[in-house]
Amino acid sequence: MVLRAMIAGCGGYLPERRLSNDELAALHGLDTSDTWIRERTGIRYRHMAAPGETASDMGAAAAREALAMAGVGAAEVDAILVATSTPDSAFPATAVRIQAKIGANGGFAFDLAAACTGFVYALGIADSLIRTGQARNVLVIGTEVYSRILDWTDRGTCVLFGDGAGAVLVRAGEAAGTTADRGILSCHMHSDGRFGDILQIEGGAGSTGGAGLLRMAGKEVFRHAVTKLAAVVDEALTANGLGHEDVRWLVPHQANLRIIEAMGRKLHLPTERVVVTVDRHANTSAASIPLALAEARRDGRIGAGDLVVMEAIGGGLTWGAALARF
Repeated sequence: MVLRAMIAGCGGYLPERRLSNDELAALHGLDTSDTWIRERTGIRYRHMAAPGETASDMGAAAAREALAMAGVGAAEVDAILVATSTPDSAFPATAVRIQAKIGANGGFAFDLAAACTGFVYALGIADSLIRTGQARNVLVIGTEVYSRILDWTDRGTCVLFGDGAGAVLVRAGEAAGTTADRGILSCHMHSDGRFGDILQIEGGAGSTGGAGLLRMAGKEVFRHAVTKLAAVVDEALTANGLGHEDVRWLVPHQANLRIIEAMGRKLHLPTERVVVTVDRHANTSAASIPLALAEARRDGRIGAGDLVVMEAIGGGLTWGAALARF
């Protein structure tokens, strides 16, 4: 028998305020429309954090739901890993803020920055911590308040993003070590800093120019997305001796409906086996995959024994994929 990291609970949180495309355009005086946005992105709505609502507030709410689904108490949590590009502060980490808010006072907590790929990176680290015996219960959280880093005069970016948080509780369990076992089969992570400038937040806490706003070369990002995502998904399947026909669900990063549909076609999956939330959540960056997972677990779509592939690409460029059997 071997130690295997099992996804035991999922949780999500969306701010109360929901904005339609038309409301967003009117609010900021944008030269755009619901039709223009939907046809190019698939987005109809997004949620916006309330004044004073932080990444740690949202992450804590998602974490509580994940713990409740898993039946694990906060005191049993050994580690909290938070993927975010919009932390409460440079330090202390948003992860330790969440640790305090949920009462998980043992173990350790830290943030990591890999933009939209952050959740996949964090899941890979959680998997390693469990396989090496350093932790038994790990909270993996993606939480973002992108509404605070957007240029509201740039219709090419500001209409794409929303706020929210998602979380999973990853628990150590014993397995035979085959691909038929429950748990995370493998995680695959990549980056290429040569393309860092095509999707970035200008500046930061240590920058001479101070923190800035999100900037994106949309066509360039799209060009990289489908090819890199298809390659890393095939890498994950090949590493486990599996094929496209073995995948039950695709839970992709929710950036753009066109990219999501292209990935579904690459895997030969019908649309009803691709979890889509981008129409209602927009792009919530590191929160998008765990939010989609939480929704599909709540409504019963993802069930016991289902093989799920998760994939994402983000600023860095970073990209990655994870395979898990529920």
